[in-house]
Amino acid sequence: MYNTSCALSTLSSLAAATILRFPGCCLLSSKAPISVAQLHCSNNIIAIRNLCRRPMTSISTASRATSPEPENLKPWLLVGLGNPGKRYSGTRHNVGYELVDFIAEAEGIPMSSISFKSCFGRGSIGNVPVMLAKPQTFMNASGESVGAIVSYYKIPLKQVVVIFDDMDLPFAKLRLLPKGGHGGHNGMRSIITHLKGSRDFPRLRIGIGRPPGKMEAANFVLRPFTRDERVELDFTFQNGLEAVRILVHEGFDKSATFVNSAKSLEQFS
Repeated sequence: MYNTSCALSTLSSLAAATILRFPGCCLLSSKAPISVAQLHCSNNIIAIRNLCRRPMTSISTASRATSPEPENLKPWLLVGLGNPGKRYSGTRHNVGYELVDFIAEAEGIPMSSISFKSCFGRGSIGNVPVMLAKPQTFMNASGESVGAIVSYYKIPLKQVVVIFDDMDLPFAKLRLLPKGGHGGHNGMRSIITHLKGSRDFPRLRIGIGRPPGKMEAANFVLRPFTRDERVELDFTFQNGLEAVRILVHEGFDKSATFVNSAKSLEQFS
């Protein structure tokens, strides 16, 4: 069992609440035993503002009230990509981990066990069942975990959402797509391979920007965020959380409209 260290990130005056890093731990599950080296289930930044505890938009709230009961629904699988271990905590390549942590804290879903080679949690968003996973296989083998979860629970691919960093998007921007290729991202490449070559699953891309100057991409993705970037990223996580809430209750089209709108951030100002 590993515990991450506590840390504080200071927000600007635009962000009144404090971002907290909470200690996280992982327990070995008998369902899918793995090696000790894979027990680096590091809850990176579990950044929660009081704003995230507010009810969803009026449309989303209404949808929650009329949604079928959880037992009649297949669960959604939300996967955040990253690398396990303190060395990679807080780096750009781990921003997928961070958004999953953010969702877990906001929705009260414990990420307290290791199953299917992932830091794994089960719960619900409203009355819709969801599973959260952070593969602990290192980025390039993420598909081993995702493929196993999808196969075991027979989750429809349209309900498998992969959250990952993207250098082709401006920093802190989000894009939600219904399907697509790996775009050179090794974690996505592995997932597509382990889903038998299928690319027909949604993905939420988080922009981390391009490397400055002549810096190699491999070095850039392992750099930590600056304090100012953390402030901006907090708003991105709020949007990501709301996008997921809309997605599981109202469907892809409404969520994509929210995410891909330039005005989405303004709703939290």
